[in-house]
Amino acid sequence: MAEMGSKGVTAGKIASNVQKKLTRAQEKVLQKLGKADETKDEQFEQCVQNFNKQLTEGTRLQKDLRTYLASVKAMHEASKKLSECLQEVYEPEWPGRDEANKIAENNDLLWMDYHQKLVDQALLTMDTYLGQFPDIKSRIAKRGRKLVDYDSARHHYESLQTAKKKDEAKIAKPVSLLEKAAPQWCQGKLQAHLVAQTNLLRNQAEEELIKAQKVFEEMNVDLQEELPSLWNSRVGFYVNTFQSIAGLEENFHKEMSKLNQNLNDVLVSLEKQHGSNTFTVKAQPSDSAPEKGNKSPSPPPDGSPAATPEIRVNHEPEPAGGASPGATIPKSPSQSSLPAVVVETFSATVNGAVEGGSGTGRLDLPPGFMFKVQAQHDYTATDTDELQLKAGDVVLVIPFQNPEEQDEGWLMGVKESDWNQHKELEKCRGVFPENFTERVQ
Repeated sequence: MAEMGSKGVTAGKIASNVQKKLTRAQEKVLQKLGKADETKDEQFEQCVQNFNKQLTEGTRLQKDLRTYLASVKAMHEASKKLSECLQEVYEPEWPGRDEANKIAENNDLLWMDYHQKLVDQALLTMDTYLGQFPDIKSRIAKRGRKLVDYDSARHHYESLQTAKKKDEAKIAKPVSLLEKAAPQWCQGKLQAHLVAQTNLLRNQAEEELIKAQKVFEEMNVDLQEELPSLWNSRVGFYVNTFQSIAGLEENFHKEMSKLNQNLNDVLVSLEKQHGSNTFTVKAQPSDSAPEKGNKSPSPPPDGSPAATPEIRVNHEPEPAGGASPGATIPKSPSQSSLPAVVVETFSATVNGAVEGGSGTGRLDLPPGFMFKVQAQHDYTATDTDELQLKAGDVVLVIPFQNPEEQDEGWLMGVKESDWNQHKELEKCRGVFPENFTERVQ
């Protein structure tokens, strides 16, 4: 029996809810058609607009904050990888290894602490702030439904009030067939019954109106107080949130700056202690020629000695009698360290001056000449616009006619020997890989 009663209550509640939905739908249709007036509250509608705007802004801020935290975590991982790389290449016998490892460890802890504080002081606060919106949004929607119920009850009661006047007219003048057919002594009872029935319906409608109005006004009053308060709270929330983020980031960068300075000091110390052991890193050997087209040229062969021409100073043969018409330049020990082209040019200039000052030993340079380089390794040209180089060749570097055509790691020039012989730039010039040469002037 209890089960039967429970089912009956459930069925009755479902039927009541269905009836409410139908009544609300009918009321909304009448309102849209203009056949029923709708209760308006412009102040509340403005509060709802502010609420929706606040919710949109808060949701966006939460999304951007999560993106920021994801970026911090990604930077942490990248920084950790970089520190691990430094630890791997830092050889055990190098001074400062323990300090470098400690700095890497502190770096990792600093990133973790920064991320966790952002979560605690910004993201969780953000989640709490947005957590109050769903309930209020649900209550706003419920208030809207109760407003429709109130309007429907009001319209129903008003329609009964209008019918009341018609009932009073019926008492004075019976019009129904039932009343006409009834005996004279019975007509009064029928009229009284109709009046009583109408009054009952009107009383029920009035009770429903009062109940609907009470429910609506209670929800409306609460929301009228909460929505403006929630709207004003956004200022303090934004201030606190961004102050927390700014303060955490400022402290993080201060501490990170100290760690970076400590790491820099360790590396400077390493450089000083190993300064006398510095050496030039040679490129790996390559059997293939470098390719142009936005590619770096292939490194020169490793270990192949640069064919530096022998440093010589021309001497005129001493004539009979011991007199020397030409200047004799004694060869000093330091000459062995001078680039060959410097010595050759100096020698040619001196000999030219001795030979009557005619300047026959002076080199005429090509237009746009910038500087000289000397090939340290052989280079085999792989295209018609490239120079074929032998170790020791001197190249006069000139600019590209179109700078946009210059690829990284390539220079334009003409071999000094070809220029002295032909003086024709169009036939002699070509490109060559810079890392196969060394600048000498």
